[in-house]
Amino acid sequence: MIQKFFNLKISTNGQKLYEFTEKTLEWIRKNQFNNGLINISIQHTSASLIVQENADPDVQKDLINYFDKLAPMKNDLYIHTTEGKDDMPAHIKSALTNNQISLSIKDKELLLGTWQGLYLFEHRLESHTRTLIHHYIGD
Repeated sequence: MIQKFFNLKISTNGQKLYEFTEKTLEWIRKNQFNNGLINISIQHTSASLIVQENADPDVQKDLINYFDKLAPMKNDLYIHTTEGKDDMPAHIKSALTNNQISLSIKDKELLLGTWQGLYLFEHRLESHTRTLIHHYIGD
């Protein structure tokens, strides 16, 4: 049984989905992980992680539009507006999605569906550098 950690930094440039599937797969291949679990967590409260379709970009547009309707960027709706109109809506969106994802690795393969990818869902309008912690436990 082994444990390994990997910090992945992702630079974002505004509100959208940033796929990081290939970076995770590279780390898995490089370490020749066989069977186990990988937990990926984000160290931020205004961005999140999701497993989502990676074939049709319209899915990403629709997700962003839907979440913008759920948590509109209108300061008069919120008390916490310290960092601008996207501040509290970003925290709400993050609370409604995931701050971590756990996935299985079987026979050196990450068990994702055919059209699934791993995404950082940036909820802020400005550029940020986000840190994703990968934690593998297995053989």
